[in-house]
Amino acid sequence: MEEERQIEILKKGDDNMNILIIGAHPDDSEVCTGGFATLCRKKGYRLRFMSMTNGCTGHFKIGGVELVKIRQKEAQNAASIIGAESFIMDIPNNGLEVNLPYRYRLIEIIREFKADIIISHRPNDYHPDHRNTSQLVQDTSTAVNNPNVCSLTQPLAKNPTYLYVGDRFQKPYPFIPDVIFDIDSIIDTKIDMLHCHASQFYQWLPWEKGWLDKVPKEEGEKKRWLKEWRGQEDIDIANRFRDKLVEKYGKEKGQKVKYAEAFECSEYGTVLSKKELNQIFDF
Repeated sequence: MEEERQIEILKKGDDNMNILIIGAHPDDSEVCTGGFATLCRKKGYRLRFMSMTNGCTGHFKIGGVELVKIRQKEAQNAASIIGAESFIMDIPNNGLEVNLPYRYRLIEIIREFKADIIISHRPNDYHPDHRNTSQLVQDTSTAVNNPNVCSLTQPLAKNPTYLYVGDRFQKPYPFIPDVIFDIDSIIDTKIDMLHCHASQFYQWLPWEKGWLDKVPKEEGEKKRWLKEWRGQEDIDIANRFRDKLVEKYGKEKGQKVKYAEAFECSEYGTVLSKKELNQIFDF
């Protein structure tokens, strides 16, 4: 009965708000926004995880078509946990360029999805795919409501609001959150989504870090280990921006939040105030 009730909540009001989360790689959206995305779906918002590349290089043994199919399935399984959509562009990892064909295709996708909110990487980032994704997303803001650009797709009546996910890069300036979210109540759902990306969190990334032998064998142990590892990033956000949590939730609750996600407002597109954003995301 509880499962049926939750599904009903997730389906209710899907046309109220369309949120497009655009990562460079098939697991980026869940890593950066998994808790927020879960809260959005519980509120009834339509939400899509999108990857600008197909994930073809993210492994030390598997590659090419086989890996692309694995990562596509992983992304679909992760999105299905919260009833979100999954969409992957067929562009190779490390092959994403800032060019007109990719920009125009992204404009068409944003229009077809009728995006109200778009969330992506900040432009200063260590990975070229992240940087180029951010640049391409930013560049759509001048054209998604222009009928003379990509004229075979219906332009949006209103430019979307663009937000950036959090990071630790300091130059040219550090991440400054405009909105922050307590995700304590749904952190396990976020970990369930990351758990679906087994090729990344139990194979590729541990191998890359040199501790593949530390990955547990048993499924339940894997999730606990993953939460301890990847959950630390959300703990760090909560601790770094404790003042923002206290400001939003009050001293008593704000001091207790363990896991958090935060976004920075872009200057492009439709810029909303903190008050307006908090009203939209009143979870």
